[in-house]
Amino acid sequence: MKLAIMQPYLFPYLGYFQLISAVDRFVFYDDVNFIKGGWINRNRLFLSGGIRYITIPLSKASPFLKINEVVVQEHNLWRRKMLESVRQSYSKAPYFTSVYNIFREVLFADEKKIATIAKLSVISVSEYLELKVRFVNSSSCYNNSNLTGMERVLDICRLENADDYYNLSGGRLLYDDKIFKLNNINLNFVEPHLKLYAQFSDKFYPGLSIIDVLMFNDVNAVREMLNAEESF
Repeated sequence: MKLAIMQPYLFPYLGYFQLISAVDRFVFYDDVNFIKGGWINRNRLFLSGGIRYITIPLSKASPFLKINEVVVQEHNLWRRKMLESVRQSYSKAPYFTSVYNIFREVLFADEKKIATIAKLSVISVSEYLELKVRFVNSSSCYNNSNLTGMERVLDICRLENADDYYNLSGGRLLYDDKIFKLNNINLNFVEPHLKLYAQFSDKFYPGLSIIDVLMFNDVNAVREMLNAEESF
């Protein structure tokens, strides 16, 4: 069984979904400390003629809180503004309607925690792309939050009977291949491949939110993009 573990990000970039596509089970690492300035509550899109952030405002967010403890601001004004900004910027994109509906349903889901909203953004896109993967929350399954780093990852792999652990290539320095082999687990890395596609700009901007990718490409084209290179 192939397993990956990542923090829940808000409509993450294509590489995140290339990791999801490579595994059978994907664990949302939702009970680790919240990181300010990361991708948990924000991402980038081509808005009003330039690259800008969409950011879900949080209430009293702190690195002393776990991701699944952080709440979003209650009012709907930020939701309406974000939705309108996306509508104005992408309304002429070829796949606007279906993708806009996904975006709207996630934003206006009756959820108060940023972890839940971020997970929903990932799951909704994965369902749209018909990815065959099972999602699991680290906070509800393993009872091992006392462990950290590679030790906890290995414990989750054992509990899931995983044969292969996958991570994005940026995590190479976090793990020791020899220790994984001693635990009878193969350590694999997915090298993101951000293929060029048409955008509302003469210059191509890679690494934007998956929303940008989906606005300009049909499901089959995006699924082909998910076949990233694996490195060991």
